[in-house]
Amino acid sequence: MDITNSAAAQAAAPLTLALVVASDRAGRFAPVIADWFRTRVAERPDFELTVLDLAETTLPTSLSYDPDPGVRAELARVTPVLEAADAYVVLTPEYNHSFPASLKNLIDRHYTEWRAKPVGFVSYGGISGGIRAVEQLRQVYAEMHAVTVRDGVVLPNAHGQFDEDGLLKDPTGPEAGAKLMLDQLAWWGHALKDAKAVRPYAA
Repeated sequence: MDITNSAAAQAAAPLTLALVVASDRAGRFAPVIADWFRTRVAERPDFELTVLDLAETTLPTSLSYDPDPGVRAELARVTPVLEAADAYVVLTPEYNHSFPASLKNLIDRHYTEWRAKPVGFVSYGGISGGIRAVEQLRQVYAEMHAVTVRDGVVLPNAHGQFDEDGLLKDPTGPEAGAKLMLDQLAWWGHALKDAKAVRPYAA
């Protein structure tokens, strides 16, 4: 086996990137931001995007070691999306200085799926742009043995940043942030994937 050619082929293959849309509120602004972010990823040949929208899931907030058939069926739909991903981007609002319960519920129902994979953040909210939610999420994902990347996209007062067609009025800052984050996710995604192929991650 030619190890050099095999490694080069693996590095050239696109990473599977899962976008987790955390808000499940009625009237949410998340789809506007998600659509914008999807266009950024579509420009990158190094990623294949999948989307997991928590407004379209039916996971109850009560956790059980023996979930009923309905919960098992929903997990059978949701879990493979997380498991197949090489990297994640979490799109989250900030609610009362924190992140949505729907996202914590998703995280708590999974463990090995997040392990030794990189996570980036696109956050939005009021004047803070959701950074307080992200800082809490960094601690949560550390417990999941995930690696959070430094740079991300922060959208303070997000409603005012987009026009009626869902386009950013001034894309300079958000697009630069998205590029930095995606570059870091690509580096970490390949580095961790390659490392796990040589030596399984032990937690």
